[in-house]
Amino acid sequence: MSKVPYEVYTEDVEALSVLSPDGEIINKDKMPDLTDDQLKEIMYRMVFTRTWDDRAVNLGRQGRLGFYAPVSGQEATMIGSEFALEKEDFLCPGYRDIPQLVWHGLPLYQAFLYSRGHQHGGAIPDGVNVLMPQIIIGAQILHATGIAMGFKLKKQKNVAITYTGDGGSSEGDFYEGLNFAGRFKLPVIFFVQNNGYAITTPFAKQTASKSIAHKAVAAGIPGIKVDGMDIFAVISAVRDAAERARNGEGATLIEAVTYRFRPHSLSDDASKYRSKEEEGQWSEKDPIARLAKYLEKKGLWTEEDTLRVKDEAKATVNEQIKKAEQTEKMTIPGLIDSMFEVTPKHLEEQKADFE
Repeated sequence: MSKVPYEVYTEDVEALSVLSPDGEIINKDKMPDLTDDQLKEIMYRMVFTRTWDDRAVNLGRQGRLGFYAPVSGQEATMIGSEFALEKEDFLCPGYRDIPQLVWHGLPLYQAFLYSRGHQHGGAIPDGVNVLMPQIIIGAQILHATGIAMGFKLKKQKNVAITYTGDGGSSEGDFYEGLNFAGRFKLPVIFFVQNNGYAITTPFAKQTASKSIAHKAVAAGIPGIKVDGMDIFAVISAVRDAAERARNGEGATLIEAVTYRFRPHSLSDDASKYRSKEEEGQWSEKDPIARLAKYLEKKGLWTEEDTLRVKDEAKATVNEQIKKAEQTEKMTIPGLIDSMFEVTPKHLEEQKADFE
């Protein structure tokens, strides 16, 4: 029996890239098939999301939101991965992955209610195939694996996708999910947004693996590393993974190498563990600026379009946060009733005590 040299697994893999930082296509074979309208819609969503993020950070500092995890810099991974899927596919997010939920159909005011800790933030509308963000690091990976098993048993051509960061790839749930999905060839995509830090811990101190994509080997599934600042690379990789899943070929692990421009959370100070030089180098790879250069060369986008979308996003966020703030405040009896179709007798008794 031939032996595979150990060195194969100790070498890094090159990240898939399609669009250069100056807006040029450098990998025509992997350029996803997108209409002009789709290209403009993708740009619209990215600009809208960053503007919404800017506003949400301010709302958090004003005390009008609860926990909020900034996303600026990660728009290509978030918008691109959701755009590559169908509305019938299922999303299982981590706590930072609010944009994917909203673009998949969750009303924005409910995302704000979720941040404020309101029970109705989790009242997902019918036909919106998402779970609410998972605070427990990595737990969503098992949820997605279970949903994918359901799709397979029902012979549905749907796909589940789950998100985590590089820190989440060190959790036991991550390995369990990959192993189970590999064994049963489940239609699930494990999407890791590697932004270089698990809060303050740099990637080099998290694992001896040269990449997260390497971790697919032990599970017997394909692993791919992509430039997470390149939305075309993200769409290409997710579409390929979804096609494999729909064809009964099983799971895929995608590592998207990206960078979050803001801190881990509103209570974090990134200057204590990231240098200005590092931040400057990554800002040159800004996914929005990169796509804007490409679209401007095609005559599909202008600076005026960007300003228009920013104004629309600001107005929408203001409207939706007001709607969240005007939602009836939670009560203990109301919380109990929202958990059951028919409230059990012992809980009716507890409700009476509160009322």
